[in-house]
Amino acid sequence: MAAAIALSALAMTLIVGVRYLLASGGFALATRLRHPGLYRGLGRQIRAEIGWSLASAAIYGVPAGVVAWGWANRGWTRIYADVDTFPLWYLPVSVLLYLLAHDAWFYWTHRLMHRPRWFRLAHAVHHASRPPTAWAAMSFHPLEAITGAVVIPALAFLVPIHVAALGLVLAIMTVMGVTNHMGWEVFPRWLVAGPAGAWLITASHHQRHHARYRCNYGLYFRFWDRLCGTDGGVGGFEPGTAGTKLP
Repeated sequence: MAAAIALSALAMTLIVGVRYLLASGGFALATRLRHPGLYRGLGRQIRAEIGWSLASAAIYGVPAGVVAWGWANRGWTRIYADVDTFPLWYLPVSVLLYLLAHDAWFYWTHRLMHRPRWFRLAHAVHHASRPPTAWAAMSFHPLEAITGAVVIPALAFLVPIHVAALGLVLAIMTVMGVTNHMGWEVFPRWLVAGPAGAWLITASHHQRHHARYRCNYGLYFRFWDRLCGTDGGVGGFEPGTAGTKLP
């Protein structure tokens, strides 16, 4: 059993690593096409981001491998494959539950990582990306990577979710993680500046966190930042931080 779980963890590590390379690489290419020269002079930083991110992929792969093996072979998790197991209305509800739980976990662990001791010990690795690029989404110190790696696997043991809905959660997590670090706003102005943008986090919101450090700690939603008085708002991208104005 241990060997089988280890093989599953290895397989998931490869999947997470390839997913990172494809997603970040794709959005980095989009950046080159949309904003030529935006990452000029950042070659050394980008290589460090890729290195830390691939190390994080291995850390994310271990609990993901345990979940995958346990689901397929022992029925350990609450993941289900038969769409009729729960009512159809539960499919979008389960996705929202996972995103809300992940967002809450991220907000509070992220604030913890900004305490001086934890920042020096771990989170400084992520903030070494100045400015962040599309390659920085998983650029974490191993200690911080562990805090991010456990939340979705833990939810899989607690909250029922269809396997396709879980795939959607992972896709949203990947896209949001990359696009929030690109240094430009991929979403249209009407979304960012409209009612949806008042509650959803995009690059215009997260870039301000990388510029000011003491605000905008959320991942998907601005709820916790607003509730706790840490919302620093959104805006364009400041000169000197690899930014452009909103499209």
